[in-house]
Amino acid sequence: MIDNNMSQIAVLQSRLALDIVRVTESAAIAAARLRGRGDEAAADLAALDAMYQELNRLEVGVSIVVGEGEKDDVPHLYVGEKCGRSRGTKLDFAVDALEGTTICAKSLPNALTLVAVAETGGFLRTPNIYMEKIAVGPGYPEGIIDLEASPSKNVTDVAKAKGVPTSELTVCILDRPRHARLIAEVRETGAGVRLIGDGDIAGVIHTSDPDETGIDLYLGSGGAPEGVLAAAALRCTGGQMLGRLMVQNDEQMRLVNEHGIKDPSHVFSADEMAKGDVLFAATGVTDGNFLTGVRFLDSRIKTHSIVMSSASGTIRSIKSNHRDFTKGV
Repeated sequence: MIDNNMSQIAVLQSRLALDIVRVTESAAIAAARLRGRGDEAAADLAALDAMYQELNRLEVGVSIVVGEGEKDDVPHLYVGEKCGRSRGTKLDFAVDALEGTTICAKSLPNALTLVAVAETGGFLRTPNIYMEKIAVGPGYPEGIIDLEASPSKNVTDVAKAKGVPTSELTVCILDRPRHARLIAEVRETGAGVRLIGDGDIAGVIHTSDPDETGIDLYLGSGGAPEGVLAAAALRCTGGQMLGRLMVQNDEQMRLVNEHGIKDPSHVFSADEMAKGDVLFAATGVTDGNFLTGVRFLDSRIKTHSIVMSSASGTIRSIKSNHRDFTKGV
């Protein structure tokens, strides 16, 4: 018997979880064929096309809320695009066909393909501007992180809650000139800094399992749409994340208003960025801290994915073996 109070995500969870993994696997395989070739645009487009084709095979109505750009900027997976086969069940999707295009082009660690799913209206709709972010994994008291506080206070508070000196913490920060002061302040606390060249969604997700990734805290600014995807992941792992839009000019303020955000200085929690029941899936393109990259064998392809549910709190690691139809039997 179906509980009428259950969300569509909860009802469809078993089938939909595997379906969205197929979506991320397809995109990852397409991107991995161009891994290390130095062509970011080609890898991104290959992943985008593969993800679009697989989304259109889903037996649900897909509405792209967080996508690859606006309608005039990209051929597919633009914000507002409709995919899928069903005219019945409709769900909101947040996608990143290739998180870390530069990483993939250079065959560096932690390139991923990502999909998150929520009920209609579940994802925060943001313009493509910067967002200030802070994230920590599960097991900490609610409110342990604070965007209004200094980076040093956040580092100190997390270390205290973990019961270790700050010298035993590692903070992940995107390696950008704008973060020079942030990096210096974190290092002054005695904490280590893990600099990443690209892929801040992966950086946020890595806080979910410090024993595996070595990352305790994420700090810094990056794309707002990527912040929504990262929040969806932390909703599933039980971590905490805060984000605040960084409006830098009148045009960006106009975009914020168009997206219905009344207070641009509001600090959004993960629950506000990804509401209700959420599913999240990711597949490794290159080897990373928690996912192995795509492996091409003689006639098979191996992928490593995770799929997570906020409703059940389940995190599944999926290693798949695919037939390579580009080669003979």
